[in-house]
Amino acid sequence: MKILKYYKMKKLILSTFLLITFFASGQTKVTKPWENGKLVVSENHRYLQHENGTPFFWLGDTGWLLPERLNRDEAEFYLNECSKNGYNVIQVQTINDVPAYNIYGQSSMPEGFDFKNINKKGVYGYWDHMDYIIKMAEKRGIYIGMVCIWGGLVQSGLMDVKQAQAYGKFLGERYKNSPNIIWFIGGDIRGDIKTEVWETLANSIKAVDKNHLMTYHPRGRTCSSTWFNNASWLDFNMFQSGHRRYGQRKGDGDYTIAENTEEDNWRYTEKSLSMTPIKPVIDGEPAYEDIPQGLHDFNEVKWNANDVRRYAYWSVFAGSFGHTYGHNSIMQFYKPGLLGSYGAKRAWYDCMEDPGYVQMKYLKKLILAFPFFDRVPDQSIIAGQNGERYDRAIATRGNDYLLVYNYTARPMQIDLSKISGAKKNCWWFNPKNGELQFIGEFDSKVTNFTIDAGYNSGNDRVLIAVDSAKDYVKQLTAEK
Repeated sequence: MKILKYYKMKKLILSTFLLITFFASGQTKVTKPWENGKLVVSENHRYLQHENGTPFFWLGDTGWLLPERLNRDEAEFYLNECSKNGYNVIQVQTINDVPAYNIYGQSSMPEGFDFKNINKKGVYGYWDHMDYIIKMAEKRGIYIGMVCIWGGLVQSGLMDVKQAQAYGKFLGERYKNSPNIIWFIGGDIRGDIKTEVWETLANSIKAVDKNHLMTYHPRGRTCSSTWFNNASWLDFNMFQSGHRRYGQRKGDGDYTIAENTEEDNWRYTEKSLSMTPIKPVIDGEPAYEDIPQGLHDFNEVKWNANDVRRYAYWSVFAGSFGHTYGHNSIMQFYKPGLLGSYGAKRAWYDCMEDPGYVQMKYLKKLILAFPFFDRVPDQSIIAGQNGERYDRAIATRGNDYLLVYNYTARPMQIDLSKISGAKKNCWWFNPKNGELQFIGEFDSKVTNFTIDAGYNSGNDRVLIAVDSAKDYVKQLTAEK
């Protein structure tokens, strides 16, 4: 067993060396999304785009402990794998304690919240390592979503309003010119807890940094729109659908949703988009792959690839502008020798080959194949009786195309007249591997569709219907 672990680590080191050499040699060029201008909210206030109008589909990964747990070589390996699999946002805990210490033993706050002398000559400090990670992400076209401080630390009194002002000013000044920053206020906490601290932190950053978008990362089963939808500093909303299954309660008093709707993350999207002013919304923390349902009982069933796909497609088809994936081992960068949280037992670098992790890119490719900004959620597309829970189909459309996600392969009736064209070409899209199956050409009317995969959870497919005069689907077959 020790020999196997040694081999895996040697493989990790060698892969990192080869990738670094490849980048250094200039043999590859990574497209930088900010070459299209900085990220802004779209004109219809539903999506994100670059200044020149290029759409941005957020495909995030939760790399929470990246700044604290990984050294430079490990961080580069992780970012390379993320880029290879289509991830363009990595969500990190900028500090997970006050002070936080990284793998090099360096403190985030050697002089408390006084950052005047934070750069020490000859010392590779905590923030130097953060700078390095941000630069390495920049080379790969990846944004860093910076959760400035975890919420529980503020709730415990480890940062007050005055300290938040100093910390926000420091962060804003240090990273205002980095092209790949997205700010996260909060950190797994309700917005009505220490609200004045969060407001101060947000406004202190915004006073210095006019270049980057900002959101709020809330507690499980809540959405930032509950408290901050009208806040001028909040550019887009974020919800955390969390890790509980239908009917699962912890009993800790933070329950904010109707019973037996725990897995219906599409409900947060619908509710947020119904508010005024309308702001883009995303599920920033859904159920993680390979984590126990409900988190705290390690003997519970673990969420798997089928579940993470369902959360992703449900949310995006309901109107979210992107999605964030999570994995139990990857989010904490667990490896042998560390104490794993939530029952993590598998090394993070092995988990980057897990099915849910590698399947997320197919959703991104699917959405970007069609006109981006005219897409809206539209449940009226489903003409027959829709199912409940896992049987619920979620529909979205543009002017001349529609997409319907079906998790259980349940037969469904679809109103093809909801989009333009007398005839519609239709396909099944497989979220597990991105494969397409042409079904045929259909008249513009209510039509029955049956998936030949068999009725069962995880036999999911997306129905694609396109005005026969259009040829969007060729983009899905252009590259594997």
